[in-house]
Amino acid sequence: MPRPDGLPTGGRSWATTFRERPGPVDTPQGRAYREGVRQGVPAGRPGPHTSGGSGAKRTSRARPSATPRGAAAPRTYATHSAGRDTSAEELLAHGLRRAVRSTSAYGGMLYLRSPDHRSLVLRAVAGVPLSLLSGFRRLPAAGQVPAAVAYRTGRTVTLAGAEETMRRFPRLAVGMPYAFALASTPVCVGEEAIGALCVMWPSFDTGIPLAARRHLRTAATRLGSALAGLRGTDTTVAALGEPVVVELPGPVGPAVRVGVFDWDLAAGTVTADDGLQAILGLPATDFDGRAATVAALIAPEDRAALRAAVLAAVHTGTLPTRTLHLRDRHGGYRPVRVWGQVPGSVRTHLIGAVLDTTHGAAAVAAVERLREGIFALDPDGRIDYLNRSLELLLDTPRERLLGRHPWTALPWLADPAYEDGYRAAMLSQRPTAFVARRPPDQWLAFSLYPDTHGLTGRVIPTAPPREHGRADSAHNADTVPRPALTKLGATYYLLQLASALSEAISVRDVCEAVAEQILPGFGGQELAIYLVRDGHLYLAAQNGYPDGFLDGFEGTSVRARLPGTETLTGGAPMFFESQHELLAAYPGIPLDEMQSWAFLPLIASGHPVGSCILGFDQPRSFSTESRSVLTALGGLIAQALERARLYDAEFVLARGLQQALLPHRLPEVPGLTITARYLPGTRGMEIGGDWYDAVVTERGVCLVIGDVEGHSVGAAAVMGQLRSAVRAFITGGIPPEEVLARTNRLLVDLDPGLLASCCLIRLDPADGRADAARAGHLPPLLRHPDGRTEALDLAGGPLLGIDDHSTYPVSTFVVPRGSALALYTDGLVEAPGTAIDEGIDRLRASLAHGTADISLETLADRLLGAARHSAHRADDVALLLTARCAPDPDRAQHP
Repeated sequence: MPRPDGLPTGGRSWATTFRERPGPVDTPQGRAYREGVRQGVPAGRPGPHTSGGSGAKRTSRARPSATPRGAAAPRTYATHSAGRDTSAEELLAHGLRRAVRSTSAYGGMLYLRSPDHRSLVLRAVAGVPLSLLSGFRRLPAAGQVPAAVAYRTGRTVTLAGAEETMRRFPRLAVGMPYAFALASTPVCVGEEAIGALCVMWPSFDTGIPLAARRHLRTAATRLGSALAGLRGTDTTVAALGEPVVVELPGPVGPAVRVGVFDWDLAAGTVTADDGLQAILGLPATDFDGRAATVAALIAPEDRAALRAAVLAAVHTGTLPTRTLHLRDRHGGYRPVRVWGQVPGSVRTHLIGAVLDTTHGAAAVAAVERLREGIFALDPDGRIDYLNRSLELLLDTPRERLLGRHPWTALPWLADPAYEDGYRAAMLSQRPTAFVARRPPDQWLAFSLYPDTHGLTGRVIPTAPPREHGRADSAHNADTVPRPALTKLGATYYLLQLASALSEAISVRDVCEAVAEQILPGFGGQELAIYLVRDGHLYLAAQNGYPDGFLDGFEGTSVRARLPGTETLTGGAPMFFESQHELLAAYPGIPLDEMQSWAFLPLIASGHPVGSCILGFDQPRSFSTESRSVLTALGGLIAQALERARLYDAEFVLARGLQQALLPHRLPEVPGLTITARYLPGTRGMEIGGDWYDAVVTERGVCLVIGDVEGHSVGAAAVMGQLRSAVRAFITGGIPPEEVLARTNRLLVDLDPGLLASCCLIRLDPADGRADAARAGHLPPLLRHPDGRTEALDLAGGPLLGIDDHSTYPVSTFVVPRGSALALYTDGLVEAPGTAIDEGIDRLRASLAHGTADISLETLADRLLGAARHSAHRADDVALLLTARCAPDPDRAQHP
């Protein structure tokens, strides 16, 4: 027969028009098509965007360092990324995977310290759903959790099960109340701890094996040695960005197999990759690359159709997807899918792929034949498969379930107890079970079987629990109030709220934590918290109410006859299961669309704090158990609010102290313009030790900026003492170097346990001469009249408060007319995961771009930039700007 392109075939059949080509397919089209298949998209179509690597970027200060003696060379971690440097993320993933596999654990986490050394940040996770670690993605370095203790002490911390966790680390037990074993060990570079490596197992009865602890420590040592190759002189490993999710090997082979081929239609040979050879069942040593060998494996009835499709593909350039049947090792035939392209102008090569779903299809078919309901959840708890029997049991089509969490897709599974079953299975890696009622009266038994890649569920009909059988079958589901939370669900959210309230600081924090936990946990739609002040109730927080509905209750006397006030004065909670009950007790009370309510008194140590109101949009029964849980909830909220009110009062005093210590106005100096800015931190007490000052003397003006470490009233008090001392020494005419020396001796004598930095510049407005002394402070920035801006490399001494014999040399420079001088504290230039040099350079660039036609006030606002609007400033910010006025041209011409 003629060849598709009109050339003679030399008497060969179509099945011999494959070409044997040793080695991999290496045409440009072949490489492009293979890459497209590997990415899961056909050649010629746009695939998903991929970046050129996900490694963490090194800062300008980070340089590779020599591998410590005896440590593994970093390149041993890069075998899977030949041709480029190994990134930090690759090292973290490889190190965590090694730790999990060597210890036979089911999962693990890797924490690295934050740049400020105050926190441990989750940087990699394996075998544990990231969604279950939401409360543990950032740990206080000083906290009482295993990873933090291992990091601080340098020891391996082990927990064999839930009982030991509750006894030794109650904070962890509250957030993860499940039966698992845990080991945490520090990750060190040399003698310095930079993080913690943790692995998890199902709980042990006899303690964690010694061999597992030894393997974990070995894995941590190797990881530390590898990370040393990515670090320079900086002692901080950046801990930013989303954690790396490390994939662990699956328990079985792939359910879907893909193979790629290059069929030379002219020579009658084929080149197949390893995947296709596996699909064909031909070992590499037995495959001769001839088309006849492949043709013999195709069902005879498919050969003619394939021949016609290939002839058409030569003219169209595309072989559409079609099904062929390949002979298997048992002598039968199984279906595969084939598609491809014939690229180029000559069109002698068919480049394509073969998809074999036999094993996966057989597994699905087997499950679909079961009369039991079967489903699969991905590691994050979303449904990615369910069989037909489960659709019938749930009376819900799979289109409404796939890709969703069962507890959000099915309202009758919304009780947190059911979600807790999934959490318990995934974190303990042990089967769990529960019973749930599908309205109106069908009870279903759920069994959950987890592994690190997800969860398989089995659902069968069952008899109702004894205590529910009669009541539930006797009423219509639409008229019966919804039952309150089961014991496990209520307790879970009670523990979560307790954990959240333990970290709440201000009244606003407490209210936000209550709203975030109570509404989803108890199925409520409205929440209001009122606080008592001068015998009246004032709204502190609300969620879900119609606009303006609560306005009429603002300032209500605690003696008013309303449920929100009487629950407080009587000290007992009040529950109304329907609108009828509420109106019967309080005729004429304003109502919205809610159908049932819980009014909780907030009383701490016998002292009335306020009221908490929960509203539900359906009639709801409140069992004795649920009433007890909600009452306990009111006590937790009251205690947290009382503590937060004390904090808020202390904060007002602290902020007033700080404002009183800073200058109320800056002096007006002929020839100079001076302005300053101060921003408090947004964490903790929001009060720090940054200060600035400008003092006029006979020899010019002294510009001062300083920073006392810490964020507390004590730091502010030390700041006030130092500012007063510096001002007094300057006023006495003492030179800059002696001012810092005397201030240093004063701080050593005071011995407050705090250190301080300071920069002092005495500037003569007449000639621009500046004499500067530094005590461990950041370099000033000078913008010249032409816009060129530099960080001044000034000599300096150590921080104040270290050694009473320290000296502070003086540097002299000139501030030309039309120049601007910037003094600042580290809160303006520090950013997590970034070297401080980069922050200084960003500030230098911002100062350089400040044009001469804007005022110094506007320039100061611009330099604060994003820091002004950030809700998460870890440190306070101080900025002192001074501009030396440009010469007046009129005065120069007419003296």
